[in-house]
Amino acid sequence: MATIPTLTYPESDESVIRHLLTSPLPASADLFEVTDRCAALVTVLLETKEITARLALCGRLSHVLTRLAQLCDEDLPPHLIAQLTVDELPDSAMPDCWQDTCLMVGYLRSLNQALLGNMLPGAVAEDLTGLLHDLVYILRDYVREPYRTH
Repeated sequence: MATIPTLTYPESDESVIRHLLTSPLPASADLFEVTDRCAALVTVLLETKEITARLALCGRLSHVLTRLAQLCDEDLPPHLIAQLTVDELPDSAMPDCWQDTCLMVGYLRSLNQALLGNMLPGAVAEDLTGLLHDLVYILRDYVREPYRTH
């Protein structure tokens, strides 16, 4: 009789997931820190196959995206404004139709909610996870683009 091995995450994957799920998002986290957390969550989500871990990551991402939506309505702190002010503005990598950050966050929240519902066929969930990942990274890069000149 053959033994069928049980598939588990290597300890390093489990510890990364555990860290992402248990590390609180500081109330003082700024826009850059929150988008970095979103990026970390979707990167691990993209590589995670186990459904319980995926749902937990989506739940955590939902919390972080809610905080990101709140930050979209707030003024940037002076230290971020200083980082986003340059002598000459570069061309934006974000399409003009998506340059409303609140709209993009809404799209991300909807994609995440669809994944969190766990009702999609596997191939569709995989594609939407990839789309969620890519859009989070696009938004992360966009909010770091300089937007003011001296």
